[in-house]
Parts: sequence; C-alpha cells; structure tokens
Amino acid sequence: MKKILVINCGSSSLKFQLYNVEGEEYNVISKGIAERIGQPNSVIKIQYGDSPKQPHDVNMPTHSEAIRGVFNLLLNGALKSMDELSAVGHRVVQGGDIFKESVLVTEKVIEQIESLSDLAPLHNPAHVLGLRAIQEVLPNIPQVVVFDTSFHQTMKPEAYLYALPEDQYKRNKIRRYGFHGTSHKYVAQECAKLIGKQGKIITCHLGNGASLSAIENGKCIDTSMGFTPLAGTIMGTRCGDIDPYIPLYIMKKDGLSIDEVNDLMNKQSGMFALSGYSDNRDVENGMLAGDEKCTQATYCYVHSLLKIIGGYIAVLGGVDAIVFTAGVGENGWLLRQVLIEKLAYLGIKLDEKNNRVRGETIMISTPDSKVKVYIIPTDEELMIAKDTVRIANI
Repeated sequence: MKKILVINCGSSSLKFQLYNVEGEEYNVISKGIAERIGQPNSVIKIQYGDSPKQPHDVNMPTHSEAIRGVFNLLLNGALKSMDELSAVGHRVVQGGDIFKESVLVTEKVIEQIESLSDLAPLHNPAHVLGLRAIQEVLPNIPQVVVFDTSFHQTMKPEAYLYALPEDQYKRNKIRRYGFHGTSHKYVAQECAKLIGKQGKIITCHLGNGASLSAIENGKCIDTSMGFTPLAGTIMGTRCGDIDPYIPLYIMKKDGLSIDEVNDLMNKQSGMFALSGYSDNRDVENGMLAGDEKCTQATYCYVHSLLKIIGGYIAVLGGVDAIVFTAGVGENGWLLRQVLIEKLAYLGIKLDEKNNRVRGETIMISTPDSKVKVYIIPTDEELMIAKDTVRIANI
C-alpha cells in the first residue's frame, strides 16, 4: 500500500489531494486547498474522506509554510507520519517543447521549468516554489511533474507552427502548445474504453477556461488553445480566437497599455462580455428566463464550438465519439442540447433524459446515433497520481 500526494500550486494557492494506492485502486483519503499564501487571513481548507471541508487559519508567508501547514493537518487525520508518503506528484502548466512526457524531478528539471516562466508567468514560478518547498520539507522523497502541455507534443509541425518569421519560433519559442492536456488524455482514455477502440475522438474540456482536442489512436493531432490559454473557443472571461489586429487597434484607438489590453481580453471578454455573466449557470438560467443577451451569448459560444468541432472532423477524417468534460462540459445541459442539435447532420440524436444527468459518466446520444456523445467527468489528479507511481517506480 502506497500513499501519493498530488499538488497543484498557484501563485497564492496550493491544492492538494492524498491518495491511498493499492494495486490498481486509487482512493482519495484527504483533499483541500491552501488559500491566500503570502497574504493576510490565509487559510487551509481540508477534507478527510467524505466529511465536509474544515477551514484552519494558518500563517503562510510563503509556499514552504503552506506545505508545512498542509502536512500538519494531514498528520491530524490522514497520515500517521510523513514516512507513509511514497511520492509527490505536481501539476505544471507549461513544459514548452522540452518535456514531452511526465518526468522525475531533478535539479535540472526544476531549472528547465523555471526557464519556461516567460511562457507561463502566473504559473511556472509558483510550480517551482511548490517543488522547492517539498524539497525543503522532505528532501529525500521522489517528486514527479506532470505537464499540461506534454499530451499535445504529438502534434505535427503543420498543427503547431504559426505563419510567423522562423526566428520567432526559434528565439522566442512561439508555437501552439495547448493546455488542459492531462484532462484531455484522461477522458480520451476513458472514452476509448467505452467505444472499444482508440478511434477518432474529439474531447471538449469546457470550464471557465475551455479547450478542445482532436485525438486519433490516443494521440493529440490538434488542440484549440495555442501559445497561451487565450486562444480557441469563447470562454468565461476570455475572448478566444479574434482578428489578431484587434488588440493593436484597441491600443491605438483607446490609448490602452499592453497590460490593459491583456486584462481586457483575459478577464473582461468571453461570455462575461456577451451576457454579463462568466458563470455558465447564470447564463443558462438567463436563457431559460428569456434573457436576450444570455441567449445570444449561448449561440455565439455554440457557434465557436461548432467551427472547431467541424474543423477537427476534417482533420481526423471522421469522428467516432465526442466527449464533454469539466465544469460547463459536465453540467451545462442546455449548452450541450443546443450544440448537439446543430450536430444532427452527423447522425447524432440527443438522449434528453441522459443529458440532464450530472456528475457521472454517461452516453447522452441515443444508441442508434452514428457518432457517440459522452459526458465523462475529468480527473486530472488521478492521472497525476498514476504517472507519479509509474515514473517514481514505487
């Protein structure tokens, strides 16, 4: 029996999940989040088993204190001693074109992750802090890093290259990287089990951030996010794909700075700009109540998804299954209904009863549909735990 800790570090937060691993069985025995690291009123919320999360006020000037605080709380109910921990797995957002798979942590690996900070300035520095904090508290424990970008490293140059001067790729590393890779990989694997083959699968990770991937025989062929998570479909507060001259035009017309335009595209756009709401539950309720903006926003979102799905069917040369996952993908029944009605030309018929189910894996197309459509709840932490066991060889 092994205990694996999975960590996801943000700039001021640290999510964690503790697994009890026995053979192929991975059971969550505790999980939680440390919030407001380096800020006043910092708190760790922890859950043991199925009990509700309990908040604990913990002074956390840095990620080291956050790690120590998490360990102290785990020792109160989930661990007898730190010696029970076999390994720690970390989610890392950006692996660039350096990391094509999950790897065991070494000093060189940490330095490489840090060197990619320009590509993910809000995330990679925080990941490095988490890695260093574990090193400080548990210097001899094996650590494994799992990258959001690595699953997409199977894309061919025609999918990841931009039509920019070659120097921009070589010197500034500008190319399509894609994100949410751990989620896309997980739901594609689960879908392959359901349809009985690897096949041609389109995965739709739709949350406040959203991306789609075209997957053939278990490998990513294309993905909608690009150099940054701003690209692709419309999202909660992100604009998705727009004419690339628009940011320059706004800067010129309105005198905005680079940071102000960046904030506009990342935090003031998307569904929030179209409807007034960034949470799809509010948009859905507004549409059901006849709100014109919410209805229009939903159709704009569906249209952006349709263009990507249609393009991926062309790239794949057909499709066997479409998967919805993440917060909106798993719970947005109205969005799925509108979208699937638009995909009827593929021979898809919606099972309206199954489409209302939440929180479980289920086929929402009818059995006679030519293309199968599923809801599959994502489990990125489980994927990280499994990679950690495999790569740490424990």
